[in-house]
Amino acid sequence: MEDRPAGPPNEVLVLGTPHLRDLPDNFQPNMVGPIIENLANWSPDFIAIENTSGLRCAAMKQMPSRFQPSTVSRWCYDTFAAGMASGLDVYEANAQIEDRLEKREEGFSAEDRRRNALLFLAAGEPASALVQWLYLQIEERIAADGLTEELVTGLERAQNYQNEVNLIAAPVAVRSGLERLWSVDAQDFYAGKGDGDDEAYAAAITTAWNNPAGEKRSKKDDALKSALGEPDGLLDLYRAFNAPEYAALAYASDFGAALVEPSPGRYGRRYVSYWETRNLRMVANMREVLGRSPGSKMLAIVGVSHKGYYEAYLSQMRDVELIDVLPMLSE
Repeated sequence: MEDRPAGPPNEVLVLGTPHLRDLPDNFQPNMVGPIIENLANWSPDFIAIENTSGLRCAAMKQMPSRFQPSTVSRWCYDTFAAGMASGLDVYEANAQIEDRLEKREEGFSAEDRRRNALLFLAAGEPASALVQWLYLQIEERIAADGLTEELVTGLERAQNYQNEVNLIAAPVAVRSGLERLWSVDAQDFYAGKGDGDDEAYAAAITTAWNNPAGEKRSKKDDALKSALGEPDGLLDLYRAFNAPEYAALAYASDFGAALVEPSPGRYGRRYVSYWETRNLRMVANMREVLGRSPGSKMLAIVGVSHKGYYEAYLSQMRDVELIDVLPMLSE
């Protein structure tokens, strides 16, 4: 029996990215234009992002003994205002927006898109709400169809947030004719610190990171970031971050070093357990999305340290073909 799917395979393109909020002042948001254009020209059917889904966050909120409010607020969008405006909880809002998108036969009107944005906010999916907002003409971006002035202000601000989801993923979705982004992160894990000694855990991991590969990586990153103001500076950074040798360097400087650190609490191995579990769940979430429409193309935008793990796990899938992103990072 031939071990390949009937029909076209699922294609996955992984873009390893710096977290744009951490870039120095010589980064300007308009620098992402060529990256958006090239990714949109690939015409993805799905875009996976490093956000925690509203449904996963709702589950986390039901377990306060396991997930402290500070943990939830760090990783999850606060749906209170949108829930009040819509009269829906996270579960109901997710069900309604999925139903609206599945039953769409023609393009959405401005009124529809404002309602869609509200439902995505109530569903805990602010990035997808931004996608709906970007489809609207400027004069159509108003408080109407359930959106309050407070929610509109939030959407307007979100357009300028210096992160890869709002500056790259959402515009690529609009350019590609997509209605939403897919939040695949998984922050609902056992922290694995064992005896609860946070200081000992942090000290062990920090010590592990102090290694020759880490020094080499830091110098490389600093050089790339200092050159962002030069022509093609951002593209050069993305090319370097998505080269195979960078994944090896990221592993050696971080997770590989943590795996062999010798603390009595085996903190490095606990840290690697968290990291591998998180990435496995993220890839599983992506695989679930692909199952909605076999033979699709997915763009996965994720912090560069995840890229090697994503591709290692995805390469084991019987119905996934990895696509090299480097040709799409040309001018």
